[in-house]
Amino acid sequence: MPTSIAYTAEALSTGAGRDGHVRSDDGRVDLDMAIPKPMGGSGDGSNPEQLFAAGYAACFHSALQAVARAQKVTLEDTSVGARVHIGPDDRGGFELAVELEVVVPHLPADQAQALADAAEQVCPYSNATRGNIEVSVTVVEG
Repeated sequence: MPTSIAYTAEALSTGAGRDGHVRSDDGRVDLDMAIPKPMGGSGDGSNPEQLFAAGYAACFHSALQAVARAQKVTLEDTSVGARVHIGPDDRGGFELAVELEVVVPHLPADQAQALADAAEQVCPYSNATRGNIEVSVTVVEG
C-alpha cells in the first residue's frame, strides 16, 4: 500500500459478477456487466476488460503528459489506446495481456518514444502490472 494515500476508489459488484452490475460509491460508474459474446455471453453490458482498458489508457495518458510537463515538452493531440486481451493460462485459469498504442504527433520519433518509456516508469497501472502480465507499448506517428 502507498505510504500516503491520495485517493481511494470504491466499487461494488452485485448479481453474478461478469453477468451482474457494478457501481462506484459516488454513482459515476453504474453499469450492467455481461460476458462478451466471444466468451459465450450475451455481450449486452460492459466487462472487466473494457473497464481495465479504459483505466489503463487514461492513467498512461496522464503519466505521459506529466513526464512531458516535467521535461518542459509541449504535447498536442496525443492519445493512448489500450487493448486488453484475456485468454486461458496453463493452470486452468485465465490471464491478461495489454497492448498500449501511444500517439504523439509533432515530435521526433525518438523523443516520443523516450516520453512513452518515462511514462511507463511512473504510471500506476504499469507499475502494478510490471512482471505480472505482458504489456507492450508502441509509439505511432499521429
